[in-house]
Amino acid sequence: MEMWFSEFHTPDVKHSIRFNRHLFSRESEYQRIDIFETPEFGRVLTIDGSVMLTERDEFIYDEMITHVPMSVHKEAKDVLVIGAGDGGVVRELTRYDRVERIDLVEMDPVVVEACRAYLPGNACRMDDRRVHIYFENALKFIRRHEEEYDLIIVDSTDPFGPSEGLFTKEFYGNCFNALKEDGIMVNQQGSPFYSHDAEAMKRSHKRIASTFPISRVYQAHIPTYAAGYWLFGFASKKYHPIDDFDAKAWLDLNLRTKYYTTRLHVGSFYLPAFLEEMLREVE
Repeated sequence: MEMWFSEFHTPDVKHSIRFNRHLFSRESEYQRIDIFETPEFGRVLTIDGSVMLTERDEFIYDEMITHVPMSVHKEAKDVLVIGAGDGGVVRELTRYDRVERIDLVEMDPVVVEACRAYLPGNACRMDDRRVHIYFENALKFIRRHEEEYDLIIVDSTDPFGPSEGLFTKEFYGNCFNALKEDGIMVNQQGSPFYSHDAEAMKRSHKRIASTFPISRVYQAHIPTYAAGYWLFGFASKKYHPIDDFDAKAWLDLNLRTKYYTTRLHVGSFYLPAFLEEMLREVE
């Protein structure tokens, strides 16, 4: 008998992955967490029925949400990561010798527990001496910090349910206040393809653009996410993601990546016409 995990991207679109084993399943205080073993994508983490990552394509997401801002802010040392309890973003950040502190704020300790046990490729650097894990509400955490971080990476689930508060104007304002005078915030912005996702993306971008003097959107292609097409937000107090990008300085670090390149960095900010029009509507 074949076993399949299915995720509805819309009421009329379903993405299914065949799995061999159901490795982990638990209903935490906040959400349901499952990990599946699949022949095509390796281990797959899902939360409340939505794919968060797969071993096969997680590098795309984690590299793009990390290396884009880190290559622009060449002095980033103090980093706040919100969400990302799987550890993939932390793994990428620890590759930078200049990073001195990584504060990881994850609401659900069960996510970290499950990923340590079943997704060691992601969670492998969670015990790095620079990493400090806080199991608490990110909205409360961020209010206690002012002008403290060079970079904030918001790696949340979609703007529905427990993570809804991480897409509000108040939250973005608190992130602005928690950043130093030249700080950068990046966040996952979802997919612009299906109408429900596109409306959430536009709301988020409008709030960020009204909070930060520099606000741009960039893209990546992630096979297991909705429509295979995903967006990130880049918001900054000072640095422009292309004008202040020094490709040679990043290349001199000799960091080996599987998706991110300095050429792709620039290209990811050049968006298709339909998306440019969506963003113009709310800016």
